[in-house]
Amino acid sequence: MAALAPLPPLPAQFKSIQHHLRTAQEHDKRDPVVAYYCRLYAMQTGMKIDSKTPECRKFLSKLMDQLEALKKQLGDNEAVTQEIVGCAHLENYALKMFLYADNEDRAGRFHKNMIKSFYTASLLIDVITVFGELTDENVKHRKYARWKATYIHNCLKNGETPQAGPVGIEDDNDVEENEDVGATSLPTQPPQPSSSSTYDPSSLAPGSYGGVQIPPGAHAPANTPAEVPHSTGVTSNVVQPRAQTVPALDPDLCTASQGDVRLTPEDFARAQKYCKYAGSALQYEDVGTAVQNLQKALRLLTTGRE
Repeated sequence: MAALAPLPPLPAQFKSIQHHLRTAQEHDKRDPVVAYYCRLYAMQTGMKIDSKTPECRKFLSKLMDQLEALKKQLGDNEAVTQEIVGCAHLENYALKMFLYADNEDRAGRFHKNMIKSFYTASLLIDVITVFGELTDENVKHRKYARWKATYIHNCLKNGETPQAGPVGIEDDNDVEENEDVGATSLPTQPPQPSSSSTYDPSSLAPGSYGGVQIPPGAHAPANTPAEVPHSTGVTSNVVQPRAQTVPALDPDLCTASQGDVRLTPEDFARAQKYCKYAGSALQYEDVGTAVQNLQKALRLLTTGRE
């Protein structure tokens, strides 16, 4: 992939998008689609912040040049030309990052790589807003991932042992920017676990994360896409593959025929989205999710109902 022209210095007004741009740079070779949408999010957000100040206009103009160059290079990629495919790609990538970090966290393996993965997942959920408003589940995942990244970072920095797995998080504690995490940070003292407000990703309803039915920590990859050096002194074990439970095939779908079912354009779009989710799940060797989403698509196409 051809190198992009460098951007001018980031104006102070755009501090809130600096990590999204950094994530874009990290993914230029790793996943150009992710890099493209990170820049698109930064562009849209920057336009809302300040599009009139000369230095901001210059920066946004150069960022636009990068976007146009990327779009030209990715012209035959459906994840860029079709929003449904792009959204599915981004949601699955963010989920992959979240699952890796969540799996490491629950196993008590605390290190910079998992901190980076938690935070990058939260950034990518930000980026999903280029396709529309986030679901409540996406919002919860984003807040939890940012909180966990900062909580574990602060514990390791202070020589403390983090609490593994879901911990309490107060609803009124907003996350703030901090360079130390390469991400975000809570106030100096993170909120302590609270019995009245405990967020557990596994408590979400199946399929609630962007339509992809994967329980957190179920099949995290051995290596997260966001590689950073392990410099915390805490070792990380390789995640071993786990046996997967494949859902039973609905026998009615095997004999179903479309008949007189009239499908709307929205039905076709939803069916296409389920198929794309299934394809993305297979990239992560998640047979169960692929089967569930393919059955959804088949049921919708043969009955007109989900």
